[in-house]
This record gives sequence, C-alpha cells and structure tokens, in this order.
Amino acid sequence: MKGLWNKLWNSSLIRFGLVGILNTVVGTTIMFVLYNKLHCTYWQSSFANYFFGSILSFFLNKYFTFRSKQRSWREVVRFVINIAVCYLLAYGISEPLMLWLLADRSKQFRENVAMLGGMVLFVALNYLGQRFFTFRKDAGQA
Repeated sequence: MKGLWNKLWNSSLIRFGLVGILNTVVGTTIMFVLYNKLHCTYWQSSFANYFFGSILSFFLNKYFTFRSKQRSWREVVRFVINIAVCYLLAYGISEPLMLWLLADRSKQFRENVAMLGGMVLFVALNYLGQRFFTFRKDAGQA
C-alpha cells in the first residue's frame, strides 16, 4: 500500500495541481459563460471547457508536470483517449446523479451543480490517466 501511495503522491501531483488551477480558471469561465449567458446546452458547454482546456493542459502537463521528452503521436493519441474517457465518465455520471439528487430544484441549478461535480470527478480521473497512461515512463526511459 505504501508503494502505491508513493507512486501517486510525488512532485508531479503538486505540479498537476498548479496546472489544474490555471485550466480551471480558463475552462470554468468558458463553460459557465456558454451555459448561463449564451444558453448553450450542458453538453456543449462542458465539452467546450474540456476542448479548449485540454489543448492548454497537454502542453503544460507534458513539459511542466510530467516532464515528458517523448516526441510521438502515440502520446498525443493517448492524451486524447484519456481526456475523452475521463470526460464521458465524469459528466456522464454527474449529470444523471445531480438531476436525481436535486430533483426538486430547477434544471439550470441541477445542471450547474452537475457541471461542478463533473469537474471534480474529471480532475481525479484525469490525473490518474495522464500519470499512468498518457505520460507514463516507458521501459528504459528515466
């Protein structure tokens, strides 16, 4: 168990948090402006958040967080797969859960809370995916 904890908790987690703060400010602004001011749907608004935030995230996490020196399309493909899976899981779980838990509230309120819940779940899944799938150290790499 200690070995698993040490794998999860290292300096990359702190750097991931710093990148996450920047991504959260950018992405959340995009998402809530689209949903609440421009009246886009739940899925359009949350997708735009992760589309634009993911571009920023890829470069910051590649070079700053995980310090990956790979120059391959495989890494880009793994990043896209990771983001897509994390997004679909996080928001696919959060929306129906919040619509059910907050059934007595307005749809707009429930979907705003669902977007916040999706963000929290996405962060956890995304860290694990980027750390152990996207930017993993392949055999022979320092």
